[in-house]
Amino acid sequence: MIIHPNFDPVAVSVGPLAIHWYGLMYLIGFAVGVWLGRYRAARPGCGWQVAEISDLLFYIAIGVIAGGRLGYVLFYNPLFYAGNWAAVFAIWDGGMSFHGGLLGVLAAVWLYARRTGRGFLAVGDFLAPLIAPGLGLGRLGNFINQELWGRVTDAPWAVLFHTMPDAPRHPSQLYELALEGVALFAIVWVYSARARPIGRVSGAFVLGYGALRIIAEFFREPDAHLGAVALGWVTMGQLLSVPMVLLGAFLLWRPAR
Repeated sequence: MIIHPNFDPVAVSVGPLAIHWYGLMYLIGFAVGVWLGRYRAARPGCGWQVAEISDLLFYIAIGVIAGGRLGYVLFYNPLFYAGNWAAVFAIWDGGMSFHGGLLGVLAAVWLYARRTGRGFLAVGDFLAPLIAPGLGLGRLGNFINQELWGRVTDAPWAVLFHTMPDAPRHPSQLYELALEGVALFAIVWVYSARARPIGRVSGAFVLGYGALRIIAEFFREPDAHLGAVALGWVTMGQLLSVPMVLLGAFLLWRPAR
């Protein structure tokens, strides 16, 4: 058994200004996304200009933060936030939904594509390989914050969290870091190295994330106020991931245009 180091959730404090680890992970994730985007745009034949990347990622940042927070509020804890509206804006305390963030990103991509005259799926194909590192860093922020712990286990690498000291648990945040951050990035980055029909790279990301999230949910403790939402074992994260798997499969295997 491993005892969680009980990190201070505040990474840097300067007078009244406090930068939380959770927010810092998002900032680093966006910075990595910008760097990867510039690297891809600089390759011959990419069809993108390096100068466009910062503008695109600005749209995405707004979509991720707004969509991720609203998704968590609406999908996971609407009753609590209905009576605590001020807490909706306290994102430094954690509470972001990937599926809500994805909807925010889709809206941002649509706006960006419409403004620049690019195709929606073409923008998605360029963006998809840049996302996974930020997802992994977000899970690392969850681990530091001691939230979204795993299910109780007697595995030798089980972690005893100070916020849930009843029993050792799977460090599911680190599992998701490995699956949604490292493995998904490697899959989509390698797949996108060759020219693919429009929509294929987006499909690989959506299908890959949905499948890996479904697997990770078997080790993650369901939200106490939700529990299983179907069949006595299906979690909200799994339920929301099923449409992603279906959409990703459609994009990957539809006839090429």
